[in-house]
Amino acid sequence: MMSAILLVVLALFQQPRALPPEPAKAAWIENAFRVLESGRFSEVAAVSWWHENFDRSALRIDSSWGALRAYRNGVSSPGFVTRPRILGGKLAPPEEGIYHAAFADLGGTEDQVDARRIHDFETLAGKPMAWVYFSNNWYADIRFPINEVALINNMGKLPFIRMMPRSNFHEGGPDPVYTLQGIIDGAFDDELVQWGRDAAATGIPLLVEFGTEMNGDWFPWNGRYNGGAETGGYGDPGLADGPERFRDAYRHIIELCDAQGADNITWFFHVDAYGAPEADWNQPRNYYPGDQYIDWLGVSVYGPQEAGEEYQEFEEILGDVYPVLRSLADKPIAVLEFAVTELESRHRLPISPNW
Repeated sequence: MMSAILLVVLALFQQPRALPPEPAKAAWIENAFRVLESGRFSEVAAVSWWHENFDRSALRIDSSWGALRAYRNGVSSPGFVTRPRILGGKLAPPEEGIYHAAFADLGGTEDQVDARRIHDFETLAGKPMAWVYFSNNWYADIRFPINEVALINNMGKLPFIRMMPRSNFHEGGPDPVYTLQGIIDGAFDDELVQWGRDAAATGIPLLVEFGTEMNGDWFPWNGRYNGGAETGGYGDPGLADGPERFRDAYRHIIELCDAQGADNITWFFHVDAYGAPEADWNQPRNYYPGDQYIDWLGVSVYGPQEAGEEYQEFEEILGDVYPVLRSLADKPIAVLEFAVTELESRHRLPISPNW
């Protein structure tokens, strides 16, 4: 009898046990920091996490203990630095390492800048930020964010301003007010000139981008809503009108700011890693204003933002877009947005209403 019981017990122990779900968010974060420090992408000189939960996305670094631990461990490396190096009024890459920064959950409209939110993120991360990333929405008018810039500067960080030419937060269509053609034609010059004057008057280094992720059709400044692949409605007949309008609108804004003496601005060109639509005319090279205008290249590198989306490692996504960026210009590269939601495994998952 005893031998029979022993055999049963041994059989039970030999049965394969179900493993707990792999913490894919934590693993994704670990992969990201490991790859960044590996030197494989040597021109990447800055990273900025998108710290926000919205709809069905849990992107905050404290969405789970595993994610928070992975993030804190990653940025604890001395290879991630927080003191900006300024040369000639512009941000230069660090002599060693990679800048650490973030969008610190500044509200649904991305512009609710306050000291508590900034402090909360840095406490969670266990590391300060080199800059604070926020949106300058053109809802009612075009106005330089004086108060937000002053607050960030007083906290000892660089203000990073996303110029967002939108009159509302709607995605997936043209904006009824702020068209690229209108910017080119000077319809908003008075406001933009004042914006440039106010920027110059701060006397501090500013980081600025216009038209975030312009190769993504979720934003109204994407080429799809501004002429698309057509070539006969604007400018050079050999170029797609949509991207060409973006390029010229961005050039116009930089020229207006330069004319106001705003040489304290470091200008970024910020693309999405993949973009949409997937068409040759929508490639980043067609939007690029030129080396004489742009100081840094930027990119968004997101893993799945909702359960059910295809899983890709940070390394794979950055590996796909890195050659595209290097072919654009010999400029330092910033991963201006990176994040991933909480997932149960590395594999594609069904969306459940109970999550």
